[in-house]
Formats: sequence, C-alpha cells, structure tokens
Amino acid sequence: MAPKDDSTWEGLTTEARHPASRELDRMPTGDVVALLIEEDRRGLEAALAHRGRIAEVAEWTAEALAGGGSVVLTGAGTSGRLAVLEAAECPPTFGTDPERIRAAIAGGEEAVFRAREGAEDREDEGRQAASGLGPGDLVIGLSASSVTAFTRGSLEAARAGGARTVLLTCAAPTGLEAVADLVLALDTGPEILTGSTRLKAGSATKAVLNAITTAAMVRLGKVYENWMVDLRPGSAKLRDRSLRIVAAGAARGGDPLPRVEAERLLAEAGGEVKTALVMGRRAVGVEEARRRLAATGGRVREAIEPPS
Repeated sequence: MAPKDDSTWEGLTTEARHPASRELDRMPTGDVVALLIEEDRRGLEAALAHRGRIAEVAEWTAEALAGGGSVVLTGAGTSGRLAVLEAAECPPTFGTDPERIRAAIAGGEEAVFRAREGAEDREDEGRQAASGLGPGDLVIGLSASSVTAFTRGSLEAARAGGARTVLLTCAAPTGLEAVADLVLALDTGPEILTGSTRLKAGSATKAVLNAITTAAMVRLGKVYENWMVDLRPGSAKLRDRSLRIVAAGAARGGDPLPRVEAERLLAEAGGEVKTALVMGRRAVGVEEARRRLAATGGRVREAIEPPS
C-alpha cells in the first residue's frame, strides 16, 4: 500500500542525508566526482552481499521461462527505466521473445523519456500491469525506497493471481517480509545527493538485474563457454560477433577457423550460431546439428561433447 503520511518517507534510509556530502556545494568538482563513484562502489558491495538470494531469483527466472511463463519487471521513475532497459536488452543478447521478458513502467512508454512523477502513486495502474499473470509467471518489482505504490500494486496483483513475486529494493529490510515471496533489500544507505536514488541505488539495482538475467540465461543454455550463442545478429557489430564466435568455438583445436569457413557454416545454419558451432565441432550437417541441440535442450556443450 502507499504511504499514508510524510513520516513514512522521512524514516527511509534512501531519503537520509549522507554525512560525507553535507558540504557538497562547496566541494571541488573532482572531489564530487570521486565521492559519487566511491558510493557507487559501496552500492555494488551491498549487492554482492546478497549474491545467494540474487542467485535464487535467477533460478526462479530460468524456471519461469523454461516452463513457458513470463517474467515481468515493474517500477516507477529510475526503477521503471531500468526495468525497461533490462527487458529491451534480453532479445538481442539472448534471443528471447520480447513478450516473455517484459517491463511495465509507471506512466507508460511516455515515462521512459520524460519523467511523470505522480505516476508512481497509481497503485491501480500497478495492479493492471500484473493482471492476467498466474502460476508459472514471475514479477520482479523494483522500488529503491520500497514504498512506491505502483510497484506494490503490481506485486499484490501478481500474488493474488498465483505468480511468484520478488521485491528488489535499496531500502532496509524492516517490515518488508510480507510484500513479496522473496525480498532483496540491499540497504545501500543514503545518497550523496539526498534522495536521488538514480545514483547509488540505481547503479546497484542495474547490477542486480544484470546478474539475474545473465545467470538465468546461462542456466537456460543460452551461453556456451562465455559466448552469447543465442544472440540475434541484427546489426553489423552483432553479425561480426556471430562470425567470431563461430570461428573460435567451432574449431576442433588450435587456431580459430578461417573467417570464410565460419561464414560458410553460419550461412548453412541459417544464421543460427548454436547450429553452426555444433556443425563445426562435430563435423555434421545442419539437420544433425539441430537434432543434437533439440535433444539437449539447446545446450551447445552437451550437443558437441560425446556422452561420458
């Protein structure tokens, strides 16, 4: 639920004054920059302290996607924009369906480009963002302060429908146990610019989202060694990356394949990096490579390594 009086915000650690920046307006510019970056580092350290629970959320994300469910990231303001950014990056990086990992930001698409501050107070819109979700789905609500009505509304609606829920916040954990099935309360503390959670809290939130989605995709077989083998080569850079992955990964030892050979494999595979890798490593045709991948759930390592 939304806060009922101003004292709710007054007691938040994300709204507190940072003792190191009380003279911020008098500090040399270099010192301001150093202080901001140092606080970002502290925010990342706070996130790292929760790596076990972050890993659990990554497993939940993988389970939802493997079971045909959806993962919805919700938030307002900076948190909402980070949700949009994370969801937008998954399809080109991992070849995911844009509808399977999606974002809902308070105020709608317009709020991505221009702040709509009052939208965060619309609990009803948060509920609408999670409507229709049920068992097998996952909602990850982002709220630096933990009290944003839009985010809480989405979590409440998701739980009512039977979906799993996660609250990712930079506030202290006190009193948040009942908000979601799993609460990631990073407790990053006060900001250098009082209350500006786009700073340290935003950096920590982005780092956690990076970890959740990337670790989930590793579990789903969308990574081989440290290559993104389900990427969608929709740009010159990504097409070149695809070729370099195939040249290095399809070689059966020693130096990478010549570029022309990688181009041939990728063309025969219809642009499918995974298929081209299996073709090159196992010296098989495209249909056999696809069969091997289908048998291993799309996991390249299992498809190219002989059974033990």
